[in-house]
Amino acid sequence: MLTRHALTAAALCFLGTAAVGQSVCDPSEVIVTSGATQVRFSVEIADDASERSLGLMHRETLPRSSGMLFIYDELRPVSFWMQNTLIPLDIIFVDEKGIVVRVHENAVPLDRTQIPSGAPVRAVLEVNGGLSAALGIQKGATLRHPAFGFDAEDACLAQ
Repeated sequence: MLTRHALTAAALCFLGTAAVGQSVCDPSEVIVTSGATQVRFSVEIADDASERSLGLMHRETLPRSSGMLFIYDELRPVSFWMQNTLIPLDIIFVDEKGIVVRVHENAVPLDRTQIPSGAPVRAVLEVNGGLSAALGIQKGATLRHPAFGFDAEDACLAQ
């Protein structure tokens, strides 16, 4: 039989575990979880047609822990290219639940070749080229951001 103290400790342990997995989200930040690894990126949001068409074009640098999160109003296939983009990027395609469906590593600067999502997506995260491999970000990883709502795989506690 468990004592009252043991039950309280067990309840606190359970609550602490839930709090570790979820948090209040900051719209200017994306948290990517892949296995036991969790990384944070400060992000600029591109959530309308003009912002998405400009993206990270004409920039000569991107801070290592920064990126751009392209958010779409509806789930749909998308395609990116690197025209006028001066730095190599990893392009991370994400479904409506915040799950990575595809990672295109080291997109070539100034290349006009289309880079398709391969599946309908709700968002795309662009980060410096090579970071996905270095940080272990791959298909199946999850993103935490308010854009994915309360039904996301790694949902925010509050938005």
